[in-house]
Amino acid sequence: MELLSDQGLRVDGRRAHELRNVECRLGVFGRADGSAYLEQGNTRVLATVYGPHEARAAQRRHDVASINCQYRQAVFSGWERGRRAGGGGDRRAQELGALLQNTLESVVLVELYPRSQIDVYVQVLQADGGTYATCVNAATLALIDAGVALRDYVCACSASVLRDQPLVDLNSLETSGAPELTAALLPRSGRLPLLEMSQRFHVDKLGELLDVAETACRDVHTILNRAVRRHVSARSSEK
Repeated sequence: MELLSDQGLRVDGRRAHELRNVECRLGVFGRADGSAYLEQGNTRVLATVYGPHEARAAQRRHDVASINCQYRQAVFSGWERGRRAGGGGDRRAQELGALLQNTLESVVLVELYPRSQIDVYVQVLQADGGTYATCVNAATLALIDAGVALRDYVCACSASVLRDQPLVDLNSLETSGAPELTAALLPRSGRLPLLEMSQRFHVDKLGELLDVAETACRDVHTILNRAVRRHVSARSSEK
């Protein structure tokens, strides 16, 4: 299958710089303090937030809040079915949970919640590329829904190079065997709290790839911000 046509179209009809269709909703799980459901293409993620609440003694920090993140991949999600992708004991799941924690610590105003704990759970219901970036975006919306104070949105997107052409927001076909960069951006400051590469990129391509990834993250921010405003407006009209 040709992933990029001579006309510059990808297998799903997008141009190189175009995001997949993004659909998101806040407040989808009533038992949590905050929640969000996000679809990015065929990748689907549910994020829930509990807290801030009093931290357990082992995790209590007297000056700031502790953030606890757990990443889970549903066994029916279509990714790595032969592995224990859905279990919290899976090594890759633990790595991604720790990576998500580091990313969120860069944006949550933890100094406002001393001796507290914020629990963030992300569940991948369907995986079709850009999975970790979708988890970051869903977790951001869930934190906003929970009323947790943030410095900024943290918006993420994946990127790669195919036939010398930078691509953003990769699906599973485009990630097969290709190097992948995942970037997270704080839109106000332009800081990048996360840069992860699955393989090495040639240094000549890295600058251009970072540029298109940052632009894609800003496009994601526009979509997330619109969803938040829509959610707040709907909640206000209910009162």
